[in-house]
Amino acid sequence: MPIKTFRGKIADNAQDTIVLHTNNGSTGYRIIKFQIMPDDPNQTTVKHVVKIFSISQTAIDDSIDFSSQTLLGAATYNEAPTPQDQAAYQSVIFDNMTFNQDIYVTNFEPTNNQPVNYYIELEQVKLDLNENTVATLKDIRNVA
Repeated sequence: MPIKTFRGKIADNAQDTIVLHTNNGSTGYRIIKFQIMPDDPNQTTVKHVVKIFSISQTAIDDSIDFSSQTLLGAATYNEAPTPQDQAAYQSVIFDNMTFNQDIYVTNFEPTNNQPVNYYIELEQVKLDLNENTVATLKDIRNVA
């Protein structure tokens, strides 16, 4: 299936919307790659927590809760000036989750309020009527 890519820069304590919805909902997506990179490579102290959700977020924070049914992926990037706290990057993707609605990317960076770059690859999948209904109803249920 085709691969769709999205990239952007998101400010601290902000949310980006990636528009994926269609009129009939028969196109689904799965995240296959999720990477982040600091905006300023010379910044010596940053702590980014970037998350992808299936519904819009009202609060943006650095808490990662894998039990959340709306969390599709999370990435962290930490860098500190001391040798024992060198740059560390980690990304987790829940690749078995298929969605057919818009997704939302958030960034929280409490140290210096820095923006971050992100790159997402989505695998496009054709959904039959049952898969379409399940994906759509799951998103509706999570909003309520």
